[in-house]
Amino acid sequence: MSSNTYSFINTQCSLVGPGGNINLGQGAAVGDEGIKIAPTGDVNTMTIGADGTPMHSLHADHSGMVSVQLLKTSPVNQLLAEMYGIQTSSSVMHGQNVISLTNNVTGDTIVCTFCAFKKAPELEYKKEGGFNVWEFQAGVISRVLGGNT
Repeated sequence: MSSNTYSFINTQCSLVGPGGNINLGQGAAVGDEGIKIAPTGDVNTMTIGADGTPMHSLHADHSGMVSVQLLKTSPVNQLLAEMYGIQTSSSVMHGQNVISLTNNVTGDTIVCTFCAFKKAPELEYKKEGGFNVWEFQAGVISRVLGGNT
């Protein structure tokens, strides 16, 4: 039976790599912007010949960016900061993360491999607490959308 509803509470997401196994989904104090997974580049380039004939070039690029917005007060910020410190201390530890996201209602399953911290989050201290945004570059993103039909 398919569902016409969506809720973040059905989203499980984890980061596994040197220095930790961290929950990034429901229960991690994720901000309103949540988790974003975006392709890095296009998978196609279209070239038009002098006579107007189109040619498509398929690229084997499955890389992308993963952004996780956490409340300033989320305890996950400390876990990620510790993991960041471990992984940026040596190239042996860098780029070894796996980020897995599933939603058991929509049937979505996304696995990001060869992930590395892009940078430490920008920090703001102001009237309202705000968010810390953690960004990862993923070498390969595999996705299945809507597997629960």
